[in-house]
Amino acid sequence: MILDKFSLQGQVGIVTGGGQGLGKAFSMAFAEAGADVVIADINPETGAKTAEEIQAIGRRSIFIKTDVTKRASIQAMVAKTLDEFGKIDFLMNDAGIVKWLEAEKNSDDDWMAVMNVNLNGLFYCCQEVGKQMIKQGGGRIINIASMSGLIVNYPQNQASYNTSKAAVIHLTKSLATEWAQYNIRVNSISPGYMEGPLAGPLMEDPAYGPVWMGRTPMGRPGKPEELCGVAVLLASEASSFMTGSNVVIDGGYTAW
Repeated sequence: MILDKFSLQGQVGIVTGGGQGLGKAFSMAFAEAGADVVIADINPETGAKTAEEIQAIGRRSIFIKTDVTKRASIQAMVAKTLDEFGKIDFLMNDAGIVKWLEAEKNSDDDWMAVMNVNLNGLFYCCQEVGKQMIKQGGGRIINIASMSGLIVNYPQNQASYNTSKAAVIHLTKSLATEWAQYNIRVNSISPGYMEGPLAGPLMEDPAYGPVWMGRTPMGRPGKPEELCGVAVLLASEASSFMTGSNVVIDGGYTAW
């Protein structure tokens, strides 16, 4: 049956930034599809709460406090996951930040803060989890990029964020081609403007929300759950011949 291919029953996944926003939506979706889920987040309050919510629907879940900018923290995350579950079937890299600054006003610290979370930290997670996936004979990695990796957003100035997300898309393709030989599939999702902690609060701001929605053919922001079907697809065997792809889910924004 085709629906069986979307099942994550018996699978173990890690979601970075899984305690809130899009990360929480992904974590809950994976659990609803049958997976046991590790919530790797820097915020112990939201991370632990999400793990408890997953446990309440009958799946196993633990929270591991993780700073993706620190390799030692990621290595500890991998070790604790293996101690608890014995394997890692899929990884969702969702942790990310944004800074709105004119390019000429970016300090070194501003620039590196974004790069360290959005790009370097994502690579560290891919690398450390990828080593385990190579040992165990395969796995799936899903990176959260952004339509900002394909276009330049307006009216806000966010050169560091745009650059980091463009790099995530190309890193995804690079890892996909390198690791296909190990049965590791690597894909990315590029959301448009979504309800949630990043863009959501600005939807009512006349300087931003109306401009963004005026450039979106569907005329509204996306809901976190509208990304989850593709996330489950990429984590499951339903996408078994799919690697190196970047799936854009933006309400048509990049079509104009």
